[in-house]
Order: sequence, then structure tokens, then C-alpha cells
Amino acid sequence: MRKAKPKKRIILPDPVFGDVSVTKFVNHLMYDGKKNTSFEIFYESLEKVKGKLPNEEMSALEIWKKALDNITPQVEVKSKRIGGATFQVPTEIRADRKESISMKNMISYARKRGGKSMSDKLSAEIVDAFNSTGGAFKRKEDMHRMAEANRAFAHFRF
Repeated sequence: MRKAKPKKRIILPDPVFGDVSVTKFVNHLMYDGKKNTSFEIFYESLEKVKGKLPNEEMSALEIWKKALDNITPQVEVKSKRIGGATFQVPTEIRADRKESISMKNMISYARKRGGKSMSDKLSAEIVDAFNSTGGAFKRKEDMHRMAEANRAFAHFRF
């Protein structure tokens, strides 16, 4: 490679829970550098999640983490051109990319939802993902289905 690998940036934990994954999620949620607004939206949505699932013994943060686990894909398909033909080759996903994909899917499907505020939409998407339903969960299932359908081309993985 001609260029050096870029340095991994150190992400500081969030102020309320002291969790780095919360900060990563808020960074994906953020528009135009408005980090405080993103934190407010996230914390407000966790409060609403706790209100929607009152009989759950887990904390709101644990519910959010379980929801992320439910929508985290294990495999994806990548296009490989071999001998004039393009194949959809199923490949396993790196751990940091898994986390990033699941967060981005949750946020994008929350944005597409109908609802009053972003915190309402995000809390609804978190509850749906926790219950293994909703748009982000369907996206994960579709990714897995595509990989399963193209399993015959797995030997092109290199």
C-alpha cells in the first residue's frame, strides 16, 4: 500500500452512562456537528423506551444494547467481478463494521418512521428491534437471506 493506514480515533465515553458505544451511536445520529442535540434525542428516547416497557427488568441502556444485538448482521454480500461475470459473494463482517451497520440501520429506519419527534421515532425503533420486529430487523434478515441464497459463490471469497 502506498499510504499509511489512518490512525483510529479515540472515542470518549458518554457523560451519563460512561459507554463508548453510546457515543458512537450519537455520532451517527448527529447532524451538522450538533452533538448536544443528538445526546438529548438519545437520552430522551431511552426514557420513552423505559416508559413503553415498564415491566421489563432490564435498564433502558441494556434494552438498547439488546435491540442493537438483534439487528446486527453477521454476513453481507459483496460484489466480485470474476471473468466478466459479477457475483454476489457472501462474506463475514468485521466486528467494528457490524456495530456501525447496526447503528446506521437503526437510525435510518427511525428517520423513515412516522412520528412527532426524532426521540419518538428512535424509541419506537428501539422497542421494535428489541422485540425482533421493525425495519432494521427486516433489513438484517434480508442481508442474511441474500447471503444464504448466494452461498454457492462463497468459494470466491479471498
